[in-house]
Amino acid sequence: MKVLITGTSRGIGQAAALRFLREGHVVIGLDIAGSTIEDPAYTHLIADISDPASLPAIDGVEILINNAGVQESGRDIDVNLKGTIFVTEKYAFQDAIRAVLFNASASASTGAEFPEYTASKGGVVAYMKNTALRLAKRGAVCNSLSAGGVTTELNAHIMEDPTLWQQVLDETLLGKWASPEEMADFIYFMTVINKSMTGQDLLVDNGEALRSNFIW
Repeated sequence: MKVLITGTSRGIGQAAALRFLREGHVVIGLDIAGSTIEDPAYTHLIADISDPASLPAIDGVEILINNAGVQESGRDIDVNLKGTIFVTEKYAFQDAIRAVLFNASASASTGAEFPEYTASKGGVVAYMKNTALRLAKRGAVCNSLSAGGVTTELNAHIMEDPTLWQQVLDETLLGKWASPEEMADFIYFMTVINKSMTGQDLLVDNGEALRSNFIW
């Protein structure tokens, strides 16, 4: 299938692109930065998703994965929410579409992160539901994936600080964070294997939201 993924220069987006390529799909990456992926089935395009005029014409997208995002940038709403809307409205609403996925965040449910980032991701989940309603007539599924901590470059300052790292691990039930590759597996399942779940937000946070100390 023809897969369009935003934010493929690193992290979860890059891992997702490699996962789809391994399965034989044609992948188009859309990012403000370059890419190190070298595969004949991969095309990398430079664009700023927050600028609709910079989005290239791409026909026949079958799977759309909205992954690109920023954190505590001063532009979280513009990129994470408005940019995601621009991408989805341009590429999802056509006859070839089969699945749309939004990378949201656990903070969309818990509120436990930077204010503008949390608001942007909460908006993404609400917009996902709106998109699912409109795509249903095309037979396409549409969901969001809300990750807790993920071992990406963005979180390097935490992972490299033993004190901070132990603190965040103690906040999870399983005592770990997910890897980008594990999140890519969830993305693949939700867009290729899944045919019946739509309009849902899937929380993958190693039990962080459930963490509770019962005192009697």
